[in-house]
Amino acid sequence: MVIKAPMLKRGDTVGVIAPASPPKQELLRNALSFLQGLGLVVKMGSNVHHTYGYLAGKDDERLEDIHTMFRDQDVKAIICACGGYGTGRLATQLDYELIARNPKIFWGYSDITFLHTAIHQKTGLVTFHGPMLSSDIGLQDVDEKTKETFQQLFESKRLEFSQQTSPIQTIVDGKAEGPVIGGNLTLLVSTLGTPYEVDTRGRILFIEEIDEEPYKVDRMLNQLMMAGKFKEAEGIIVGDFKNCEPDKRKDSLSLDDLLDEYIKKAGKPALKGFYIGHSSPSLALPVGSMGRIDTYRKSFTVESGIKEEVESL
Repeated sequence: MVIKAPMLKRGDTVGVIAPASPPKQELLRNALSFLQGLGLVVKMGSNVHHTYGYLAGKDDERLEDIHTMFRDQDVKAIICACGGYGTGRLATQLDYELIARNPKIFWGYSDITFLHTAIHQKTGLVTFHGPMLSSDIGLQDVDEKTKETFQQLFESKRLEFSQQTSPIQTIVDGKAEGPVIGGNLTLLVSTLGTPYEVDTRGRILFIEEIDEEPYKVDRMLNQLMMAGKFKEAEGIIVGDFKNCEPDKRKDSLSLDDLLDEYIKKAGKPALKGFYIGHSSPSLALPVGSMGRIDTYRKSFTVESGIKEEVESL
């Protein structure tokens, strides 16, 4: 069963947490004014300012912030400050029953992919793969479209990705429909063989990546292919692969070579070129909502990730 959280309204409280690596504090402070400008009240997690090596605190500290925000009835949305490393360490200890009982907007991307996959598959809650505070919103040169993508939390409206929003290109022609699942390629591969293994059966899979050379992307795409994740999917969306160019190995296959090798071979309707992931602009989409691919129109549409309001009589 798919669960959608209620939409945000001006005056609502949103919780800010760091479930992966510690955010850059100055950039985080810059971003908080953006949330306040949306008419939201910000509540900081108790451990947002902690550091434990490359983690924003020990596992129990980061877990407590997640659980506290889902438990707090005043908090209507949970926004991740940044990605980095470490969310996979939390998956086995998350209280999924607590999350299912308290459906809320949960927003982030990159390393947060592991949490999106685990939470949606264990609870049915639609979560949001979208730009984060210190990583994106706090930057001086943040694209206005990156800011605008938060508006989907304030209204129930279908999202439409087209050549007007992204430089879309066709990999495999066709049409496909299914719930959307996916995120960062490295993190999706890290779910394989675990109780939180990404399930692409009957779904539209989307992938994005940053700072991985083609030979590493090759290895990860091959692993997804061998695990049947492309074959089982209804369709495939390729987001931004930022800085995924040859460095150590100058004699290299290109990213397009790899997409042709693995995604064309899968034969499922597929589009590439979306500003989804570590891109500018960075556009958000709901994980778990119904998506539709039409390569002939070069379009990808996704149903709203929030619950429609029902007017009382």
